[in-house]
Amino acid sequence: MTQSLNPYRSLPDYRFWRKAIANVPPFAVEPVIDVPFLVTKQDKVATAGSCFAQNIANALQASGFHYFVAEAGPQDLPEQERRSRNYGVYSARYGNIYTTRQLLQLFDRAYGAFTPNIDVWTRPDGRYIDPFRPQIEPDGFDSPAAVHEERARHLASVRQMFEELDIFVFTLGLTETWLHKPDGAALPLAPGVAGGEFDANYEFRNMRASEVVADFLAFVDRLRSVNPAAKIIVTVSPVPLIATYVERHVLVSNCYSKAALRVACEEIAAARPDISYFPSYEIVMANAHRYFAEDQRSVTPAGVQNVMRVFFAHYTSEGTKAPHVPLLDVRREASLAAKVVCEEETIDAA
Repeated sequence: MTQSLNPYRSLPDYRFWRKAIANVPPFAVEPVIDVPFLVTKQDKVATAGSCFAQNIANALQASGFHYFVAEAGPQDLPEQERRSRNYGVYSARYGNIYTTRQLLQLFDRAYGAFTPNIDVWTRPDGRYIDPFRPQIEPDGFDSPAAVHEERARHLASVRQMFEELDIFVFTLGLTETWLHKPDGAALPLAPGVAGGEFDANYEFRNMRASEVVADFLAFVDRLRSVNPAAKIIVTVSPVPLIATYVERHVLVSNCYSKAALRVACEEIAAARPDISYFPSYEIVMANAHRYFAEDQRSVTPAGVQNVMRVFFAHYTSEGTKAPHVPLLDVRREASLAAKVVCEEETIDAA
């Protein structure tokens, strides 16, 4: 009688937990096996998403890659003021884009396909803000007209970014969002947190994985209608929710949100060509006891550095030739981490 073959016997080491995780030092775990394309130093790389996406932008800039900033702001602004006013934090001055619904609607607003009913919000101090990027101007605006003027300038930069980028890196951060009932406009923050007034015109929504997928694939199709060659990298932010509006423990809500976003990324990468999933979430969570600070929410510089080490090793044309590239200056990285702009934190301060 012929003994049946074990179908797992010939599989490579990276398929086995004992060989790929248990017997590998935490800093050496590299859960990337194959990528559909590489990032070169000539590629215009644009970023958007939740706060964690800023770490990718910082690493690209520090490593000599072409981080594409379409909305750089006035040339005479000092660097500190430029950062505080959100110039260069992302490729355009849109602030944190926590959900795929926000991203899809940003594209539609930029190209005139969607004009939300919400126009401007007023802050408690009487200054005006843009509801779709409420904290990009720390001092707010002195009039609705100033908001309109800056918004038009911003959306023109967004169009330029979408049309000229080579690679778009998007970090999915949240499933929980707030919508304006009359037209479904998605907001980065609930009204009343940084401006505006909370009333019956707004509703809370916790997106399903299927909705995340549908929104992002609709965005991909729109993006490639204006930029057919655009390549995309998606990743999930490892940063936990700062608060949940669902009536349950925040830990349970966080687990749902990250699971839904991770499932969505799997579906997204399988549905269209030249979309790659990068496992920043897995890299940090596999070493959560090492890579989260005392608040168990902020990713430490060491965690960020290891995520970017794996990214550069596998996704860039310099990976094998220049292994020193991702080894960023830890002091500089800590300084940059302190500057990460996370609008979500306003919820806990309210």
